[in-house]
Amino acid sequence: MSLLEASALQVRLGGKPLVRDLSFALDAGELLGLIGPNGAGKSTALKALVQLLPHSGAIRLDGRDPATLPARERGRRIAYLSQNDSLQWPISVRDLVALGRHPYRGSWWRGDGGLGRRDDEAIDKALRATDVWHLRGRKVTELSGGERARARLARVLAVEAPVILADEPVAALDPRHQLRVMELLRAQSRQGRGLILVLHDLTLASRFCDRLLLLDRGRPVASGTPDTVLTQPHLRAVYGIRAVSGRHQGQDYLLPWECV
Repeated sequence: MSLLEASALQVRLGGKPLVRDLSFALDAGELLGLIGPNGAGKSTALKALVQLLPHSGAIRLDGRDPATLPARERGRRIAYLSQNDSLQWPISVRDLVALGRHPYRGSWWRGDGGLGRRDDEAIDKALRATDVWHLRGRKVTELSGGERARARLARVLAVEAPVILADEPVAALDPRHQLRVMELLRAQSRQGRGLILVLHDLTLASRFCDRLLLLDRGRPVASGTPDTVLTQPHLRAVYGIRAVSGRHQGQDYLLPWECV
């Protein structure tokens, strides 16, 4: 059984169709890249998958409709990193990351809502993995955009959910941290988790993703391995670009080159 499945997923907002007839299955150990131009419906699809937008069609999380799961159980099974980088509360980085453990905590009015040793271990592991351990005592409002992005990713990793959905996780990062984050996310998949990443960087998508799902105007255009999706006809039709490709250290890559 797949970790996450969608069948004929549709999202309409204000009477406008934003996602149409989207179907896929995400398996354990898989890194799936969701790609497409601006306005293709990528972020909307992720929000529907985590029950943040009304939708039609079927979604299954471990074979169950996620809408029927208690919120805490759903929160343990699927972790979501939004595109929005708005952090207004002057809390510490460690406190931000600790929010990822909320689905495992009890209720403060019952006196069992504190952090336990297992929570502390998960938080510290996520802080170190995303290279923000040295920032753990800093206020999130004092961080740079890239530092905030890594701290937000640490919160998601602290959940230790089997499914991770991340909307543009490398958008605000410098090249070194882009590579580190993509290596980290690929390592998460190799540990048996299933990940869906919204990506605009086709070079990173071609290098790190096991499969790609290409959207255009809300509809799926192509799905498969990077070499079958990132073809010149698809790039020309969907993005209006031409790319060059190559192979380095046994790894295929693609580099967007010019508009057509």
